[in-house]
Amino acid sequence: MAVDTLTLLLFLALVSALVVGVPIAFATGAIAVVFGVWLFDINTLNLIVSRVFTLMGNQILVSVPLFILMAMVLEKAGIAEDIFKAAYVWSGRIRGGLAVAVIISCALMAAMVGVIGAEIVTMGVVALPAMLKRGYGKSLALGSICAGGGLATLIPPSVVLIMYALTTGTSIGQLYMAGILPGLMLAGFYIIYVITISYLKPEIAPAAPPEEINIPLMEKIGYLKKLILPGAVAFGVLGSLYMGIATPTEAAGIGVAGAVIAAAVNRRLTWAGMSSAVVETTKVTCMLYWLFFGASALIGIYTIAGGTQYLKDLIAGLPIGKWGILLVVNVIWIVLGCIIDWIGILLLTAPIFVPVLVALGFDPIWIGVLFCMNMQISYITPPFGPAAFYLKGAAPPGITMGDIFRSVWPFIGIQVLALLTLVAFPEIALWLPRTMLNN
Repeated sequence: MAVDTLTLLLFLALVSALVVGVPIAFATGAIAVVFGVWLFDINTLNLIVSRVFTLMGNQILVSVPLFILMAMVLEKAGIAEDIFKAAYVWSGRIRGGLAVAVIISCALMAAMVGVIGAEIVTMGVVALPAMLKRGYGKSLALGSICAGGGLATLIPPSVVLIMYALTTGTSIGQLYMAGILPGLMLAGFYIIYVITISYLKPEIAPAAPPEEINIPLMEKIGYLKKLILPGAVAFGVLGSLYMGIATPTEAAGIGVAGAVIAAAVNRRLTWAGMSSAVVETTKVTCMLYWLFFGASALIGIYTIAGGTQYLKDLIAGLPIGKWGILLVVNVIWIVLGCIIDWIGILLLTAPIFVPVLVALGFDPIWIGVLFCMNMQISYITPPFGPAAFYLKGAAPPGITMGDIFRSVWPFIGIQVLALLTLVAFPEIALWLPRTMLNN
C-alpha cells in the first residue's frame, strides 16, 4: 500500500473513532493492532508489546505520578484558597483587583500545584461568585479564570513538559527552566490586559469597597504566612533541578515529601485528604500512561510502514523556508488543539515534527515551550476547550457554555501575541536553561 494512502486511512480511522466516542488511548491502540495485523502479520503484535514494555522500563516515567501526587496533596491542603486571599489583599487597590488576584493566584498555584482542573474549579468556586457579587462583567470574570487556570500547562512542574521531554528525549530540567519566564510573561500580559480594560470600561470592574482595601500592613503580611511552606516546596523542586543537585525523579520525590510536611504544619493533613490525593493521582497517571502506550503503538506501526519518514520528508520539503515550516507546525498544533487532547497531539505529532524542526536548526527546548504555548491556546479554544468545561462544572446557575466561550476570545488573542513574542525572541525561553549549573 502506498504510504500516502496509508496516512489518509489512518487519519480517517482515528477521526472516526474519536467521533463515535472511543477514548483516544484505546482508539490509537486498537488502530495500531488492526493496521499492524492487516499490513504485516500477527507477529507484528510483538512490536507493540515490546514498545509498551520499553516504556514501562523508563525511569523518567516515575516522576509523573510523583509530581501529580505533590500537586494533589497541596491542592487537598487548601493552598488555592490561601493563595487567592493573599493575592487579593495585596492587589485590591488596583482597578480589576479581583481578576488580577485570580491570575496571580493561578500563576502561583501553577508553580505549587500545577493541576489545571483543580485550579479552574477552585477559582470557579472561590473567586467567580465574589467577582459576580461585586458587579464584575461576566466576560472578564470567566475569561480571567479560564486563561489563568491554563498557566499550569507552561509553568513548572508541568506534566506537559515532562511528557514532551519523554517523547523527544530532551532534558526535563532544562524544559522546566525554559518554561518559567514565558509563563510569567504570559501571566504579565493577562494582568496588563485586565488592568487596561478595567480602566477603559470601569463598569465591568467596580472598585473594591473601602473595608477590603484599608487592611493594615501586618494583617496583609499575615495572609502570606500560610504560603511560605508550599512556596518553599516549589522552590526546592525547581532549585534542586536548576542547581543540578537532583534528577527530575528525585526532585519529584522531594516535592511529595515537602507537600506532606507543608500540609501537616498548616494542620491540613488528614487521612481523607491523603486518600483522595492518592486516588486522584492514580486516575490521572493511569490515563496518561494508557494514552502514552496507545499512541506509541500507533507511531510504531506507522514508522515501520514508512509513514513517519514520509511525513518528515514531506514537511521538510515544503518550499517555504524553515520559518514557514515552523509556522505550519504551530498552525497544525492550534487546529488540532480544537479537537484533540494535548497528550494525543504530543504523542502523535512530536515524533514527526520535532526531528524536522531540529534538523532545520531550531532548539528542541524552545520547540517544547512553543508546544506548551500552543496547548495554552487549546485549553480555552472552542469547541474542545477543557478549561471551559471545568469552569462550567463549578460556575453558579445562569452561567452558560456560550458565556464562557465568548469570554475567552480576548485571552486567546493575548496567547497568540505571547506565542509570536516567544518566536521572535527565543532567549526568553532559552536564557535560564543556559545558566543552569548542570545542563
